[in-house]
This record gives sequence, C-alpha cells and structure tokens, in this order.
Amino acid sequence: MAEQKQEFKFPTEVVDLPSNGKLYPEDSPLSSGKIEIKYMTAKEEDILTSQNLIKKGVVIDKLLNSLIVSEGVTSEDLLIGDKNAVMVASRILAYGGEYSVELTNPNTGEKLQQTFDLTSCEFKELPEDVDYSTNQFELELPVTKVKITYKLLVGQDETNILKELKSLEKIGQQAEVTTRLKYVITSVNGSDEKSVISNFVDNMLSKESLFLRDEIQRINPDINLKQEVDFGGESTEVDIPMTVEFFWPKART
Repeated sequence: MAEQKQEFKFPTEVVDLPSNGKLYPEDSPLSSGKIEIKYMTAKEEDILTSQNLIKKGVVIDKLLNSLIVSEGVTSEDLLIGDKNAVMVASRILAYGGEYSVELTNPNTGEKLQQTFDLTSCEFKELPEDVDYSTNQFELELPVTKVKITYKLLVGQDETNILKELKSLEKIGQQAEVTTRLKYVITSVNGSDEKSVISNFVDNMLSKESLFLRDEIQRINPDINLKQEVDFGGESTEVDIPMTVEFFWPKART
C-alpha cells in the first residue's frame, strides 16, 4: 500500500501596510492595504543561514518571498516602507516583539545591551496635502524652478539599484546618490527621456537634491523604526539596527 504524503498547513496572519494600499494598481492584491504572510518555519531559517544568498545580498528578499502568502505578490512589488513593515511583522510572528541588540554610546564608545519593543513601532502618518492616487508626484525645485515628476521606489527598483552600484564599484566609481535619483525622477520639465533625466541628475544642485530627498522622506509611507535609548542618563533617539540577529536571534541557553 502506497504511503500517503502528509501536507501541513501553517498559520498565517493578515498584516496592514503603511501605505494603506495607496499607490498600487487597482488589480493588485496590495491595493487592499493588507498582505497575508505565514509564520516562519525551519525552511525560512535555512534561507537565513544560506551563505550563498547572504553573499549575493538577496537573503531578505528570498525570506520575504517565502513568507508572503498573498497570491501574485513578491517583495519586489512592495513599496520600500511597506516592505519594512512586513519585515517587522514577520520578525514579531517568528520570535516575538522583543529585540535585543548591542549598541555603542556615540559619545563614550561604551557598549550597551538594549531591548527594543517592535510591537510599539507605529506607521508614519501620511500627510493630507499629498495625492496618493498614483505613484507619480509633481515638484517644482526651489532654485532652478525646474518641474519634475518622481515616484516612490519599490523592491524591484532597489534590486536594480544595488546591481548598478555593484557594477560601478567594480570600475572604482561611487554614485549612490545620483543612481538612486535617476530611478526616483520620472520626468524633467515634461520630458521622460532617460538621457535627459540622467544629464539633469548629474548636474543637479546639491540644495535641490536635498530638497527632493526631504520631500520623499516626508511623503513616503513607512513604519517608524526609531526609539528612545538611555545613554548614561541622557535619552537619545536611535534607529533600530537591523543586524543579523533581527531575524536570527541568539539561541537561549
């Protein structure tokens, strides 16, 4: 008699997205403002410890793609802020909300063991003066008065940017700011020609580059990953560090 193969169904959770589903196409499951993910298993722990995936810099994407249950959705479809929120939710489902990590006091160099509460990380409040009906935003730059349109990056854009940066590093070039801006900006004074955008970015005033980056930070849906830490009686707001132990905490003894 043939042995029947057992299939195990694992629990899942529906997670809210900081974007509320705005900016995604109407036919995308993400337009609901939610995503379904499953609890992490030993299979995902194998992904996290794969030295090959770590070296390639794709381990987090592989992990999230293994956890995402929503049909037709991958980490590359997610806005970066939504992707951050899914990472935090996945970690909470796997190991709980407490995240302990070693920090360094920036003033004294002293080491400090800090435990963050990931469940207290809240979504950024979206500004009311922004039209989120499409992932295209208009902006007039303050000095040159050049009118541009720009978009918020998704996981696929980040993947492409990292590939370009690695290629540039091989020939001794560092161009992270301009490479990112060439993906962000979608038109310059009505022209969406890549050559026009590239030339404009290469000659963009630093003041206007900062102005654009600040505006992106202001409107970008995201999860707040800053918390207060007490350094020797002085409270300082720090970014929660995403070390290897975020998804792979030390075994308890």
